Amino acid sequence: MKRLDITDPGFATAFRRIVEDRRTSDDGVAQGVTDILARVRARGDAALAEYTQRFDDHQLTHEGDWRIDLAECRTAFEGLEPILRDALVLAADRIRAFHEGQLPQDRDMTDTAGVRLGSRWRPVDAAGLYVPGGRAAYPSSLLMNAIPAKVAGVERLAVVTPTPRGVTNPLVLAAAHVVGVDEIWCIGGAQAVAALAYGTERIARVDVITGPGNAWVAEAKRQLYGVVGIDMVAGPSEILVIADGLNDPDWIAADLLSQAEHDPDAQSILITDDAAFAEQVEDRVDVTCAMLSTGKVARQSWDDHGVMIVVERLEQAVELANALAAEHIELAVAEPAPFVDGIRHAGSIFVGRMAPEAVGDYVAGPNHVLPTGRRARFSSGLSVLDFMKRTSVIEPGEAGFRAIGPAAAALAHAEGLPAHALSIETRLK
Repeated sequence: MKRLDITDPGFATAFRRIVEDRRTSDDGVAQGVTDILARVRARGDAALAEYTQRFDDHQLTHEGDWRIDLAECRTAFEGLEPILRDALVLAADRIRAFHEGQLPQDRDMTDTAGVRLGSRWRPVDAAGLYVPGGRAAYPSSLLMNAIPAKVAGVERLAVVTPTPRGVTNPLVLAAAHVVGVDEIWCIGGAQAVAALAYGTERIARVDVITGPGNAWVAEAKRQLYGVVGIDMVAGPSEILVIADGLNDPDWIAADLLSQAEHDPDAQSILITDDAAFAEQVEDRVDVTCAMLSTGKVARQSWDDHGVMIVVERLEQAVELANALAAEHIELAVAEPAPFVDGIRHAGSIFVGRMAPEAVGDYVAGPNHVLPTGRRARFSSGLSVLDFMKRTSVIEPGEAGFRAIGPAAAALAHAEGLPAHALSIETRLK
């Protein structure tokens, strides 16, 4: 864990290293993914079966090995303890209600030249959702990815999820039932992303692929962007907590570890104006880490990538936060409003002492699929718009065309495109 003090002479250099640290390594992933994509594109289901046997120890021999019957999802949901069933339904209802407010409106207007202009929003026909398996099998991610697609009006939602040794996660299946997905395929990794993008004998291609995954899944999505739409290329999780010394150090320690437990490459940063409070939080991180079942992962993340920054005035945290452009920012301060107004780059902002990031992962409503690695400077979290596209509608009419056509012809000639100009001028004569 790094300790920085804004008054130190070398602070600017040390802080810049933190901002520029990608916390990821290639390790030959890019070339390996390229090979997998090529083989799946060329050999389809045969390649999928080979990779699933090799990586997941799961044989795709019979039709039932390939996909999960949707009746199993209903059974999984009905078999949950009532508190979990109610939690899934509450989460889904809140996520759905928030995303329904994102639906865009069509536009239809006539301008002063008499030209009718507008735009129409329509959903993509099919979307693919990657749901991780193993340690990172999170039903909350399925809700967060599938519900915006359903709200957008996507007709077909295909889920791919690895099932090591044929074992499925009942909570994921229950979440799939709550959302109402259309297909669930028992494949994972870069090969599953390739199947969704290119299509195989069994799996029809989709138009958009979303959902978290490991470095291989992220690289596959990056290489396939343009073949299909993707949500984002996500990196390791990150949280920035801006806190004054009036907080309970146990709370803040837990908040920092809530992201550290995701991944050894995750990053947790605390900015405070109270050095003594920072020491208290560091002590509570050590104690709490020892009690967590995920303590080994959280400990490695905190030791390798954790950061504590002490500033003279808490207001200085705003400039630092904008440079970090973190996935999650918590504002555990007495007067958070100025911080909310000043922070320009963040995936999500959690306001107040009673707003831990973890509540946003499950039941707050806004999407928890957020940009990482400083990408919040130019991108946003997953939304309904990721599953929709806008088409412009242009209807000049004769009067409108005569009003704007000469200018268009002049510009076409200036650009050296005589056929463009001719298509306009022939109508003006």
